[in-house]
Amino acid sequence: SVLWMIPMNYMDEWIQNYRSFRKYVFSSYQTRFDELLETIDSITFLNLYDRLYKYLLDKKQATKSYEINMSHEQIAQHLNTSRVVVSRLLKQLENEGKIELERNRISIL
Repeated sequence: SVLWMIPMNYMDEWIQNYRSFRKYVFSSYQTRFDELLETIDSITFLNLYDRLYKYLLDKKQATKSYEINMSHEQIAQHLNTSRVVVSRLLKQLENEGKIELERNRISIL
């Protein structure tokens, strides 16, 4: 990753004078805002089972892989819950044929 530190006076000038830069900045803000709203919506309206399954599907899409290499503890930390609850729900998803569990690996079917 590359991180650029741009002084505010340049940012203001570039946003005013360069349409493509302005479009890029606002598009980036919009993307992050949409992600924030989706997270709030998920926390507010989905139960933990649905949040976990959505989390796994989002990970699959982000990594472009059907396999997720994470421990139950790591997933629990991301979802702000306990490992025991995540393990129980993952087992339920496996019993329903939605995933396959291995040590530190989850395959999405």
